Amino acid sequence: MAASPHGSPIETVRKVADLARLDLADAEEEALALQFASILEHFQVLARLDVSGVEGMLGASRVDDVLREDLPRPSLPAGEMLRNAPAHTADFYSVPKTVGTAGGEM
Repeated sequence: MAASPHGSPIETVRKVADLARLDLADAEEEALALQFASILEHFQVLARLDVSGVEGMLGASRVDDVLREDLPRPSLPAGEMLRNAPAHTADFYSVPKTVGTAGGEM
């Protein structure tokens, strides 16, 4: 199993799992580490290709976006937007803190 640019594949899996707030068993970490290593091998094959004569693209299609004029318009009332929210204060959505929590520091 090849090491990733950020350490061993197991360390990479643990870091991604931590960022995604996933609690993985040791067997799951091992399985995902093997899958990550395989994916990285595919990218290494692509990295060795000579693409010096290939024009760069921003997307998979050469179709231009169709844009409309951006006109201001009234939004929904706060009460209507918050009606299906699992938690909210008077006028705002209430979400769990994710930045700076134990184990999830960035």
